[in-house]
Amino acid sequence: MKVTTCEISGLLILEPKIFTDSRGFFLETFNQTRYREVGLSADFVQDNLSFSGRGTLRGLHFQNPNSQGKLVQVLQGEVFDVAVDIRRSSPTFGRWHALVLSGEKSGSSTSHTGSRTV
Repeated sequence: MKVTTCEISGLLILEPKIFTDSRGFFLETFNQTRYREVGLSADFVQDNLSFSGRGTLRGLHFQNPNSQGKLVQVLQGEVFDVAVDIRRSSPTFGRWHALVLSGEKSGSSTSHTGSRTV
C-alpha cells in the first residue's frame, strides 16, 4: 500500500496494491495490521456505501465531540474529495486538501482523522 502524507496532520492518501490479470483485478480494501503500521489505529466500526448520480454534492460532515475518521473509496466515476481542518487547536486549522478519486485507479482512497469537514 502506498501512503502519502498531506499538509493536514492525520490526513493520508492510501493507494492499495492492485493485482490484475485476464479476469479483472483484486485489491485489499482494509487490513487492520497494515493500517495500524501507518498510524491508523482507530477501531473500524462502520462501513457505508452510497451511489450518486452525476453532479451530486454529498454533504460536509464533522462530528463534535466524538470525531470519526473517514475512508473514502470510489468504485465507478470520479469524486472531488475535500478535507478541511476545523480543529481550532490544530496548527493547520483552516487549511484544506483536495484530490480527485477515481474508479479507474481502482481503490484510491483517503483517510481523514479528527474533526474535519469532508
